[in-house]
Amino acid sequence: MNTFSKPVFSGHESFQCRHLWLKKGYDYIRSGKSFSDNDAVVKLGVGKNMVTSIRYWMRAFDLLEKDGLKTNEFADYLFGEDGKDPYLEDDASLWLLHHRLVHKGYATAYSFIFNELRKEKLEFSKDNFVKLMKIKIESITKAEFSVNTLENDFDVFIKLYIGVDSNGKDKEEIVSGIFPELKLVNIIQKEKAINYHIETNEKEQIPNEVLLFNLLNDPKLGMSVNLETLEREYDSVGSIFAISRSGLMEKIETLCKDHPFLVYKDDAGIRELQFKSKPNPYKILDRYYHGY
Repeated sequence: MNTFSKPVFSGHESFQCRHLWLKKGYDYIRSGKSFSDNDAVVKLGVGKNMVTSIRYWMRAFDLLEKDGLKTNEFADYLFGEDGKDPYLEDDASLWLLHHRLVHKGYATAYSFIFNELRKEKLEFSKDNFVKLMKIKIESITKAEFSVNTLENDFDVFIKLYIGVDSNGKDKEEIVSGIFPELKLVNIIQKEKAINYHIETNEKEQIPNEVLLFNLLNDPKLGMSVNLETLEREYDSVGSIFAISRSGLMEKIETLCKDHPFLVYKDDAGIRELQFKSKPNPYKILDRYYHGY
């Protein structure tokens, strides 16, 4: 099980990521500027708190090098001058960003929700999140953690993935969040409470190339990986995308047919995906964005 040595629950300034923010932040960094520059507000054309929020989301989505001063390969691939989808018009790009948000682990809440909370609670509430997250963090840090901070982080999560406030009501300023169209998180309105549900299903809407890219791009995966690992392990594609075993198997079978470097073995109850070789993962995404 993963642990959070340095939990991060602030920096977004209560703003969910907006559709144009990542491109705006990317172009700003590529111009040689820093988010700490005195003229950042003017250059980005947003308020001071929003500058802080854009920097947070650039880090949370793993679009910057470790020094925070340069964009990384993925950011260049998606948002660059010849970027594949700089304005996030293709849902495949959103699925890729969702995976990076959870897998990076910088924004602690998202890693916890998709790897742990959704498995422990088929339906979960803000209160469930706050109580369980508080226990987990305090057991690691040995210090009391603010309930208000956790509640605020959960509110941002809901606005990012569903586009409603914590009372389940649509708000005009929430429309520009980037993930509601994925329909990954569902709201369950009850008589006296609001719960949320992340359904584990086939996820047919996720392109096979998105799945394969993330497998090839994960340095923790070797030349063979057990099906159980892909389905259930912390930060696995099964956990992050909430894919059922049947959905995972269907994608794996299709990928093995399309890519000779992949082989699926089911011998004596041991089921694993094997890589004869590992091509550049970005070549796989090229097949999706440019067609076969």
